[in-house]
Amino acid sequence: MNPSPPTLREATAVWLRVAALSFGGPAGQIAVMHRILVDEKRWIGEARFLHALNYCMLLPGPEAQQLATYVGWLLHGTRGGLVAGWLFVLPGFLSILALSLLYTSFGHLDPVAGLFFGLKAAVLAVVVEAVQRIGKRVLKNGAMVAVAVASFVGIFFFGLPFPLLVLGAGLVGAVGDRFRPDLFEVVKGHAAPGGGSGGGLLDHQLDGVAAARPSTRSTLRTAGTWLVLWGTPVVAIHLALGTDHVFSQLGRFFSAVATVTFGGAYSVLAYVAQQAVEHHGWLSAGEMLDGLGMAETTPGPLIQVVQFVGFLAAFREPGALSPLAAGVLGSVLTTWVTFAPCFLWIFTGAPYIEWLRGNRRLTAALSTITAAVVGVVLNLAIWFALHVAFGRVELWQGPLGFRLQLPDPATIDLPAVGIAALAFLATFRLHLGMIRTLLGAAVLGVAWTLLSG
Repeated sequence: MNPSPPTLREATAVWLRVAALSFGGPAGQIAVMHRILVDEKRWIGEARFLHALNYCMLLPGPEAQQLATYVGWLLHGTRGGLVAGWLFVLPGFLSILALSLLYTSFGHLDPVAGLFFGLKAAVLAVVVEAVQRIGKRVLKNGAMVAVAVASFVGIFFFGLPFPLLVLGAGLVGAVGDRFRPDLFEVVKGHAAPGGGSGGGLLDHQLDGVAAARPSTRSTLRTAGTWLVLWGTPVVAIHLALGTDHVFSQLGRFFSAVATVTFGGAYSVLAYVAQQAVEHHGWLSAGEMLDGLGMAETTPGPLIQVVQFVGFLAAFREPGALSPLAAGVLGSVLTTWVTFAPCFLWIFTGAPYIEWLRGNRRLTAALSTITAAVVGVVLNLAIWFALHVAFGRVELWQGPLGFRLQLPDPATIDLPAVGIAALAFLATFRLHLGMIRTLLGAAVLGVAWTLLSG
């Protein structure tokens, strides 16, 4: 017997539960949704869950948040998608906002400084684990390994921008698929966590609604509405404050970031760190690591770390506002331009999911982009390692755009290296899990700071 259709109120309570449990990055978040939506509530069947997930993997942005939006849309249309999507973001937004206020108001206190010192050191193990996880999934032949190596060399030694790497990898995959599809179509879907099977409510009662192909007019109306909603705050800020104001820079930069976050948050964090730290000077490398530690230990998408970047950027260039007020507005603006595009992709593209899923060349392009992501995340891991272990890292520029990051051996931070080593042991040998590892490192950081102070 199939379950009765949930009301929007019942679904809202479930989405709140999903949001509160959405720790552990996209893999853990997808596992939570699978357990609740497929196994427990039986609102969606195994095949449709994977169908939706495959579509979300083709999109820029956090796939877990977009998967929630997609299922919410199937259940209750646009209202359901909005409820599911924004509730998925809300706990992380509130948590990181509170931590940002704590960071800027009391970060000079030893316990708070120690907390972030420990998290910063442990984040390195988390990023290396991400390299391993993504690599296992996609580096299945020499072509994919070559793409990953080329991506790493391009970003680490020549500073090529992440969007260019994504575009180049996608083109390589699309062209390569014409000649050797066996080498380029390596990402063909996900095995659902939990291994449930069988049909769900949506499979039996909502197939007609989901499969209905919308008219071109409907598609253009939906896309136009969300483009206006996404872009209006950015344009209004540009007109009111000028293109050089920090709010204008944040809106412009993170709107661009939102369109290139293929392959998960780790893939674009190197680009964000490179631009936010080295180009804009909004925060230091150490502060970027602190923000990543916040995002790793709070619910919601990992890409929410950009909220911390936006907070610090506005906090330090408040203009006529108080620093805290500017920081809060910077957080809100950054979060809006990061996640509003997710609703554009889902509400516009979800009705065409069958066509998109069956496109072999698109699958090949996604596979190759994911391989490039491995090289980008490896670059991120090395960048973090240098800034965790050494107090000063200088950038040496050579001919033909070649560059190299050179640490100063005299500035090595042995306590940070020690905590990072313990985090690696906990992650790869003891398999304690991300949350326990990060919390343990935070405790060690506080203890060391208090004892050394």
